[in-house]
Amino acid sequence: MTERRQRFEGWIAGVGTGSGARLVLGHWEGSPFGAFSDVMVEEADGRRTLLAPTAEVAAYVAATYRFEEVAVVPVLVTAAGPRWQVAAGPLRLEFTTGRRTLLGLLLRAVPVPLGRLPAWAALLDGPARLLPGVRTRGSAGGGSASGTAPTTCGGSPERGRPGGTGSWGRSLRSCRRSPSASAPHRAGPRWSG
Repeated sequence: MTERRQRFEGWIAGVGTGSGARLVLGHWEGSPFGAFSDVMVEEADGRRTLLAPTAEVAAYVAATYRFEEVAVVPVLVTAAGPRWQVAAGPLRLEFTTGRRTLLGLLLRAVPVPLGRLPAWAALLDGPARLLPGVRTRGSAGGGSASGTAPTTCGGSPERGRPGGTGSWGRSLRSCRRSPSASAPHRAGPRWSG
């Protein structure tokens, strides 16, 4: 059977909040759906909501990951240097990233063609798993494999602690980095198949 790869090139940001919510932003410059951004909001009780810009994107992401609710809403993202702003339906989020870490600096030296290879993600997955919660390969759900070919992220944050504020129908209290969240990092091709 031939594996069909779909590439998503852009950034992934994970943010934990003082209220116990966790948010993951995908900001994709290139994908089979064109440029778009989407957000997963997981509340402290584990309820997950997908905020996607089109029905097509929502169907694709919801077929890959599990959500209790899916909403098609405009997802607007602006990034000016380390400052990011997100508006998606009832979500308002602002965060600022920290300085690039030593790992981030080292991974910037990875040649782009190498960083795009699934073999690169496979090679780095073993060492990445030595870090808590870090993976460069795994299951995307729905029976498909998924990987992030590390170019400047290596599956772990390339930047230091972000900070910020947000609301999701109520205040999310201050944003902080949690063990399962990371500052925005450049994601090489992300594929599923």
